[in-house]
Amino acid sequence: MNVLLYGLVVVIWGTTWIAIYLQQGPVSAPVSIFWRFAVATALMMLMMSMRGKLRKLSGRDHLFCIMQGCCVFCFNFWCFYTAAAWINTGLESVIFSMAVLFNAVNSFIFFGQKPPARFYYAAALGVTGIITLFWQDLVNSGFSHSLLLGIGLSALGTFGFSLGNMISLRHQKKGLEIMTTNSWAMLYGTLLIAVIALLRGDSFAPQWTFSYLGALLYLAVFGSVIAFGAYFTLVGRIGPSNAAYSTLLFPLVALSISTVYEGYVWEVNAVIGLILILAGNLVMFARPQAFLRRRIA
Repeated sequence: MNVLLYGLVVVIWGTTWIAIYLQQGPVSAPVSIFWRFAVATALMMLMMSMRGKLRKLSGRDHLFCIMQGCCVFCFNFWCFYTAAAWINTGLESVIFSMAVLFNAVNSFIFFGQKPPARFYYAAALGVTGIITLFWQDLVNSGFSHSLLLGIGLSALGTFGFSLGNMISLRHQKKGLEIMTTNSWAMLYGTLLIAVIALLRGDSFAPQWTFSYLGALLYLAVFGSVIAFGAYFTLVGRIGPSNAAYSTLLFPLVALSISTVYEGYVWEVNAVIGLILILAGNLVMFARPQAFLRRRIA
């Protein structure tokens, strides 16, 4: 089962980045995020209610779902959608792969799980890889504000996603049903991003084109309902650090697609940087086959 869940996460999240690229245009980022999660929330709530699977939660659990919604279904995607205007979405996915390191740090902060010694080697490789990956672009642009902001927002969005991982793990340690907490968290995240769009004075009208609406439905159904359910199930089964191993693989999918549709050019520094980042992630998992086999059912 773990292998199947990994496959779903890698393939779906490896292709969602190009869908985010297809939504770039006249519709604001908060509005695109709102419609994505409004559709996904409606589907999840309907599905859960029809199956009688939407469990009751305590007030305290709802508060944690609100925080999870802010981290995973609101602010982090606002960062990613905004950054996509300044950097290649395939490169965003590479930065997102650093969730492995963020999860290791946050697991220590919130659950007292001390990172293994190899974490420091992995972090060094990852940071060096990020610098190498973007170095040529930074130099050519004169260290432009927009490029630095795109990189920074992608890193901030990844950190927010990692915090959401910790909250999901908290839910599962309490024995809460993952689809229930995901449904409520997604609802709260959707409401919050709607408030943000209203405060900004954004129009809620979507772009009535095949590419925009197709990307919206793909992101809502596959990228949100299916992929997040699979990922957070992995978090509960094998822990947030091991679950984040999937981020080692899907940047390769995202960059391959980006090369075709966004015209990404593979410079030597980009290849070296990507190798360093993926090597850093791999260092975190000395025996990846072991945890992939763990609890296979």
